[in-house]
Amino acid sequence: MAEKEKDKDKKVDFTNPKYYTNRELSWILFNIRVLNEARDKNNPLFERLKFLSITASNLDEFFMIRVASLKDMVAVKYDKPDIAGMTPQEQLKELDQATHELVNMQYSTYTRSLLPLLEKSGLHVIQAHEDLTKAEAEYVDRYFKDNVYPVLTPMAVDSSRPFPLIRNKSLNIGALVRKKGKDKELEFATVQVPSVLPRIVEIPTKGEGRKVILLEEIIEKNMEKLFLSYDIVCAHPFRIMRNADLTIEEDEAADLLKEIEKQLKKRQWGKAIRLEVEAGIDKKLLKIIEKELNIKEEELYRIAGPLDLTFLMKMYGMEGFDHLKKPGYTPQAVPEMEGEGSIFDKIRQGDILLFHPYQTFTPVVDFIRQAARDPQVLAIKQTLYRVSGNSPIIAALAQAAENGKQVSVLVELKARFDEENNIVWAKMLEKAGCHVIYGLVGLKTHSKITLVVRQEEEGIARYVHLGTGNYNDATAKLYTDTGLLTCSEAIGEDATAVFNMLSGYSEPLNWNKLSLAPLWLKDKFLTMIARETEYARRGRKAKIIAKVNSLCDRDIIAALYEASTAGVKIQLIIRGICCLRTGIPGVSENIKVRSIVGNFLEHSRIFYFENDGEPEVYMGSADWMPRNLERRVEILFPIEKEELKQRVIHILDMQLKDNVKANILTKDNIYEKVDGRGKERLDSQEEFCREAMEQAARHEEVYASRTFIPEIPLEYTGPEEEQEE
Repeated sequence: MAEKEKDKDKKVDFTNPKYYTNRELSWILFNIRVLNEARDKNNPLFERLKFLSITASNLDEFFMIRVASLKDMVAVKYDKPDIAGMTPQEQLKELDQATHELVNMQYSTYTRSLLPLLEKSGLHVIQAHEDLTKAEAEYVDRYFKDNVYPVLTPMAVDSSRPFPLIRNKSLNIGALVRKKGKDKELEFATVQVPSVLPRIVEIPTKGEGRKVILLEEIIEKNMEKLFLSYDIVCAHPFRIMRNADLTIEEDEAADLLKEIEKQLKKRQWGKAIRLEVEAGIDKKLLKIIEKELNIKEEELYRIAGPLDLTFLMKMYGMEGFDHLKKPGYTPQAVPEMEGEGSIFDKIRQGDILLFHPYQTFTPVVDFIRQAARDPQVLAIKQTLYRVSGNSPIIAALAQAAENGKQVSVLVELKARFDEENNIVWAKMLEKAGCHVIYGLVGLKTHSKITLVVRQEEEGIARYVHLGTGNYNDATAKLYTDTGLLTCSEAIGEDATAVFNMLSGYSEPLNWNKLSLAPLWLKDKFLTMIARETEYARRGRKAKIIAKVNSLCDRDIIAALYEASTAGVKIQLIIRGICCLRTGIPGVSENIKVRSIVGNFLEHSRIFYFENDGEPEVYMGSADWMPRNLERRVEILFPIEKEELKQRVIHILDMQLKDNVKANILTKDNIYEKVDGRGKERLDSQEEFCREAMEQAARHEEVYASRTFIPEIPLEYTGPEEEQEE
């Protein structure tokens, strides 16, 4: 009995590696969840193509950054274990097996499931140019001569022509060739499949169905026209992935913009870390490619199908197959933003909650546009992490500067894979007269905040937009994000402090409402988790709900484990990486983790703390990851207006009830779809679409009725009051 009591009092080490999952292996589990959407027969066929394409794109980026980083660590003999106790060498070994299995799953899904279904649906994908009929072959040859041949650059390798630079992610056709009429040795030759041409080429047909062939098959069929003095012995496509993780010495860089421009060029010739080849590739040809690119056996992927499945996104975009896609959704109007009056008048009436893409992103764009034109606006300050290719926000900021307003923009040049895009925008904004900041040394500025300073009768007023997503009007139609428009004096003061800190390193002595990383945001989260833990120990009301993209911060996970053992009910909605393990006796029995993978990319970060019956709700830009909490500028903001707080809680509640797109993390560290048998089907994303449409329609009815029914008072604001009635 005494031994049992002793065990009970023994403190659990919540940082024990056995309680954690390796971050990279957890990411593989996430990509498998995306792949499962491609395998799900309940999804329309073309949606399944889209999900398969996404898994391929995800895997490319994973190799270029995460796998590349591990290989760099191994190269310099860095052997510090991660939170799951795995060294970089051990992680790579596990990942080699996991990624090969994932690729095999991708291609079995494509060849065994999707291709036959495409055939049945009237779209025939020609697998090999040898399968073309005579008439089709003639069309393909003509297409090659007119459209492809002029663009190609065939490259032979001999004593005077060294092995060419094979660009990162490019698709190439390697060949062994021999001089015509001579028994000379075989020579290597290659040609890059041009990315400037469509990869999917449609072949005219007389029947009802449609036929397509991939560009590399057309080039392979016509290889002899590229090397006229040679016989083509064999030709096979291949593709390489290079290390694309930029190393930027910010402290030593005199000009960050120029330094990043210089480093970007190196992406094309970083070390090759992955080679994809056609499954039946000639052994001699493969040996040459492997030797020249210094590829190890585990870095080789033999592909039973077309290389680079990202082309399926182009197939998804083909016209004429709408019946095989999910019906399109149009983001709905935000009721509070409708009607006459400026956007500033509407914000003054009360904080406005935005929920994209269910509601349109237009209010955010209009916020900047109206500020740019409004003669009372004195200054606009904004952080930009990722923006679209033809951004209306950039145009509005430039116009504001031209109109003589003070415009300060922090453009984060280190936003991965958007560096070039952001450099272009930074230069354009500077030319327009904006004051452009390139971020803080050693930190990425990932916060999403806009401050508009306006001269009004009562004095200076500050209007602020805070969000969980980027100022990107294109992805705002695809990513689920939340935002807040407010003219709260306290938040306005904090927003000014944020920008003063970003531009001049001046940190105020105290803050009102906003919490910032890397200053004290992590401590705030840990304090709030500890508070719930203490409430649970005292038998008071305690609960935590968190919705994030990733969870891999050991301190946060250890705090959640401690809260769980104290009896706090914890529900986590985590789209991607989750290093926390559920169902561990005496550690995580009170923690449930679910992941939602649906038509939209779950991207919002929302946090709920029960606080002994006085719930606190926050939204922000940060995930629960060390990089977000310790190495980035992030902002967390409270939702305090009761009506808006209830709407945010409703968002969480709906996702916790999802039994269609939700996956549950089991104690065996695998994800299983929610068992919705016997329950009413609830797809949270579909439900949010329906609610947004109903809310917009109700508001439209009410607003239209104002014209004809004078009895309705002018201060009547629409759907919220109507619901209360």
